[in-house]
Amino acid sequence: MRISRVQQLLTAALLTCGQASIFCVQAIAEEYLVSSQREYSETVKKLTAGDTVVLANGEWKDFEILFHGKGNPEKPVSLTAQDKGKVVLTGQSNLRLAGEYLEVSGLIFRNGYSPSSEVVSFRRNKEHLANHSRVTEIVIENFSKPERTESDYWVGIYGKNNRFDHNHIAGKRNTGVTVAVRLDSENSQQNHHRIDHNYFGPRPVLGSNGGETLRIGTSHYSLTDSFTLVENNFFDRCDGEVEIISVKSGKNTIRNNTFYESRGTLTLRHGNGNLIEGNVFLGNGVDHTGGIRVINRDQIVRNNYLESLTGYRFGSGFTMMNGVPNSPINRYHQVVNARIENNSFVNVEHIHLAAGSDSERSAVPQNSEFSGNLIYTENGLSPFSVFDDISGIAFHSNVTNGFSETSVNTGIERKLSRLARAANGLLYPTGEAGKNYGVSRDLTVTTKEMTGAPWYQKKEPVTPFNSGKIIAVRPGEDAIFNALQAARDGDVLLLESGNYLARKRLQIKKTITIKAEEAGKVILTSERPVMFEIANGGSLALDGLVITGASSPDAAGNTLIRTLPWGMLQNYRFSMQNSRVTNLDINHSYHLFDAGSRAFADRISLKNNLFENITGDLLKLDKEQDDLGIYNAEYVDITGNTFRNVQGALASVYRGGSDESTFGPHVNFSNNTVENSGLGKRNRAQSLIRLHGVQVANINENTITASAGIVVEHTVGEPVTRIAGNQFNKTPAPVVSELVVEGDHTAILADNEIR
Repeated sequence: MRISRVQQLLTAALLTCGQASIFCVQAIAEEYLVSSQREYSETVKKLTAGDTVVLANGEWKDFEILFHGKGNPEKPVSLTAQDKGKVVLTGQSNLRLAGEYLEVSGLIFRNGYSPSSEVVSFRRNKEHLANHSRVTEIVIENFSKPERTESDYWVGIYGKNNRFDHNHIAGKRNTGVTVAVRLDSENSQQNHHRIDHNYFGPRPVLGSNGGETLRIGTSHYSLTDSFTLVENNFFDRCDGEVEIISVKSGKNTIRNNTFYESRGTLTLRHGNGNLIEGNVFLGNGVDHTGGIRVINRDQIVRNNYLESLTGYRFGSGFTMMNGVPNSPINRYHQVVNARIENNSFVNVEHIHLAAGSDSERSAVPQNSEFSGNLIYTENGLSPFSVFDDISGIAFHSNVTNGFSETSVNTGIERKLSRLARAANGLLYPTGEAGKNYGVSRDLTVTTKEMTGAPWYQKKEPVTPFNSGKIIAVRPGEDAIFNALQAARDGDVLLLESGNYLARKRLQIKKTITIKAEEAGKVILTSERPVMFEIANGGSLALDGLVITGASSPDAAGNTLIRTLPWGMLQNYRFSMQNSRVTNLDINHSYHLFDAGSRAFADRISLKNNLFENITGDLLKLDKEQDDLGIYNAEYVDITGNTFRNVQGALASVYRGGSDESTFGPHVNFSNNTVENSGLGKRNRAQSLIRLHGVQVANINENTITASAGIVVEHTVGEPVTRIAGNQFNKTPAPVVSELVVEGDHTAILADNEIR
């Protein structure tokens, strides 16, 4: 349906044009409201400069939008929603733009995924690109492929002089860059794109490579300049992998963005002559929050503010890498002529220089400068770690409040006393001595409220346990099953004392807590081979229960709790505390918890429980043995438990391959008591605990008696292992081996008693 513009404009045009009025009428912009895909297809063919096609409010399912046309700077061709936020693209939908001076706004992509390799693409195909075009105020949220290992981009930017701004992009769970600037043809190089005022909402830990939020270029085209401007965006807990932004081209500007509690770094991975300025990194002490990593030539890093960042190694608050001599295009080019100027490093735990030094990466930084920077540490510890010769970095006119520093002993003066927080939320020196160092006083911090579609709410991505209603449950047939059907996300099922028999598998599709009203007085049994199954969208917490295998089928391989056997898209959490699990011994190989292939846990926690008489393993987190850097859990916490007569491994955690783009797994096994465990003949791990490729392991203050030993296998990534304060009674000493690096292992073994 065509809706004419204001009648006065048409009248004025007719009066002005006289005999040529017919041509003026044709120049008047038109607005077309369409209510079906067929109407849209017919309408888009006749659009001219200044016209607008409007999608009617409602759900548009399985709609692959091809938006093409030719506008001009004063009169773009537009596609928009009847009301912003009320047009929702669902199912298998996407958007392609092709032409000149196009503008798209007001759409939501949700509850589906793209059938192609991109959700929004600034091209129809390789021959037909979009130029001088804009996508603004659109939403892409939880629009991931159904398989986490199937890759796509959510936004692919091609052509030249395009703008992507004020969009809300959150919740990408599958492999692939969220937003990619593509330089794969001459018509997309030296593109001068602008990416600004977007809200990049939480991206969960992927557990493998391929989780960047923004990438500009690729290694193949990295010696090509892009001239892309990335400014005033908010990166909110973008945790996909070690590179939040991966710059793989030259002459880009990344400025005035805020990185909030995001794990990883802004990485100058390939390409030369990039400018990084005015950005704010706020870690708030969250694990693996990082800042800026420098590689390649002629990089300028200035006037950036970095506070309370905990990341180390390639994810440090600041990293300057070693390169590979005569590096191939896809490896590490030497740092030459880097300028690191007037940045503020406030309680940044790690600044790594000549990082990655090894037999291959032996080209140290050259002709570079570290000047005018402010380094403040409340704990008095130096943040600097030096891994090779840094004589090619000139240090001068930097200030600190004082720390013991031996690796960088010139060019850093103790001038600071204390800092005070200014109106922009940043910390600055209070005295005259430090006023000309670090970040400028007039820096405007990009806040969350400044970004995204103003009409769309920024929601929390994860529902906390115990955040909903308390639902009282009494013993009875299918009592828990029925309560789960009625429960909502975050609810607590509070079980009255008594016996509960699960006749059906209890599938968890929400965040649910199942808690005993009186600890130790609720007894759960199951007639199924699997009692609990965690599915997509599910997280499970168990508290104060007694669970036995007394009613389980007399068959090998029963499992108390498992995830979907294969291919979970959404990360989950599992917690068990103050509970007793006993007599999972009706047959052999009765396991407590089994994670399926391509299932990923943000956290698994066992705290203050008793486990006894179990014929299988407790935590099977070892399905990803294709050695692609993929693993099953980010954090595994096992604390304060008692284990007796567990025939299998208490934890088998596996991360294989040579990829270095992730931070986990992390395993904490502390303050536990273990007796007669890990010795079963069917224990495939052949150990009490087996950790392969785990990046952070703490095994502390445990008492282990008459049990199998602990085996730790270090692979890539400079893993950190600490085994300390344990008593090993009639138990082998821990065995740690290096499978990649030659020489002695790097684990810390301290104050252990072996009797």
